[in-house]
Amino acid sequence: MSKKKTAFSNNSRRDFIKGTGLATAGFMIVPRHVLGGPGYVAPSDKLNIAGIGAGGKGRSDIASFAESPNVNIVGLCDVDDRQAVESRKSFPKAKYYADFRTMLENEKDNIDAVSVSTPDHNHAVAAYMAMSMGKHVYVQKPLTHDIWEARMLTEAAKKFKVVTQMGNQGGSGDGVRKMKELYDTGIIGDVHTVKCWTNRAIWPQALQTPTKKDKIPKGLNWDLWLGTAEMRDYNDAYLPFDWRGWSDFGTGALGDMACHIMDPVYRILPILYPNQVECSVSDSFKGKFETADYPKSFPNSSKIHLSYPRTDGKGTVKVTWMDGGLLPERPDEMGDDEALGNWDGGVLFIGTKGKLLADCYGANPRLLPLSLNEQFEVAETIARVPEGHYLQWVNACMAGYGNAETSSSFDYAGPFTESILIGNLALKAYFEVDPNADQSSFWGGSKYNGRKRLLWDAENMRVTNFEPANKYVKRNYRAGYSLG
Repeated sequence: MSKKKTAFSNNSRRDFIKGTGLATAGFMIVPRHVLGGPGYVAPSDKLNIAGIGAGGKGRSDIASFAESPNVNIVGLCDVDDRQAVESRKSFPKAKYYADFRTMLENEKDNIDAVSVSTPDHNHAVAAYMAMSMGKHVYVQKPLTHDIWEARMLTEAAKKFKVVTQMGNQGGSGDGVRKMKELYDTGIIGDVHTVKCWTNRAIWPQALQTPTKKDKIPKGLNWDLWLGTAEMRDYNDAYLPFDWRGWSDFGTGALGDMACHIMDPVYRILPILYPNQVECSVSDSFKGKFETADYPKSFPNSSKIHLSYPRTDGKGTVKVTWMDGGLLPERPDEMGDDEALGNWDGGVLFIGTKGKLLADCYGANPRLLPLSLNEQFEVAETIARVPEGHYLQWVNACMAGYGNAETSSSFDYAGPFTESILIGNLALKAYFEVDPNADQSSFWGGSKYNGRKRLLWDAENMRVTNFEPANKYVKRNYRAGYSLG
């Protein structure tokens, strides 16, 4: 599976049009199907985008697409009227819906592309429905809530021939490209170890599941907000931001930040899927021997170890993820006052000849020790994305499927998301009862597994040595929601 992506600039789009022999044709009178393949939007037309999730990140996503003069925002969907206020003011002509299923059915002839910025547990069902209708999709990170969903969206993008992009904007940034150029010089040798870390979570985690029934706020459709998740009473602990810490809805610190911080790892190194994963977590006690409600709520901090066979056959890359403020040991090549990443986190490549450090999003890559950067200048060999992550997708949608590439199309973002979510599978399985453990005493292993290495069969999406973990590969959806 290729992970090579190139920027699609306005210049390359002009080259494409020129190459078709249509540069001087009258676009207004040439039928759309003559100009391109599935999903092609003629340059004389506007790209009509609908936003599923109009508040929070959805609001900023929609506004970013609208910066293109070729975009019309024709539909807005949100289950919470309070969150949609600003977007509705900004795009008063867009039709407004609460249920994405109704919007897609009613507006299918008016929509070319869809942006999905819901809580994680509803990403896949909304995106799949849009793709099955031939709509291009932009989906916020992480692409999906579950491993199985990521595989399904990857396959759907090919099946339905639509332009796709995951919302990890650092994938279109200059930083990760410069980091690749530094790596390609061979100055740090073969990378065998990677350290990744973040300060997240910056929302409550390690909590008990709410039992209190709070009043549903006016303007919130709680049933639609739950979407694929099983029905439960509304509680203020879930909304509007804190759903990220609850495993039924969010994907925790790993899901929130690894798509930004681990992107250089997955984009640069010759890896695809890990074959082993293990973790350790911080316990939060509400009383004697009583821990937080794992795995319903993610831990305050965790450490995850992923083992990737290199696709070039040259051994294994060991990747360690740390969150909740945990940090790697400071490299010997760094001074005590030199920044180890930035506020959001960082990534450290450790090679046979040297080390390479970057901030979140792959920004500000630098060799260690820092003095090397004053002596070493790398040539710019990889095309940049001057239009940015959002408009790159818009331009690719205008060109039509197969005529342009995006930085995080689902053939890249799908396997990348699977790789990340294998870490969450380990976190959730951490407190599962081992059926082979000694059940005779409290300390026999049934109450506390401790760290267990899970062996992962990527092709079949299964843990081969601990069956209780496999329940976290795929959820059962509530009635009314499905992937095809």
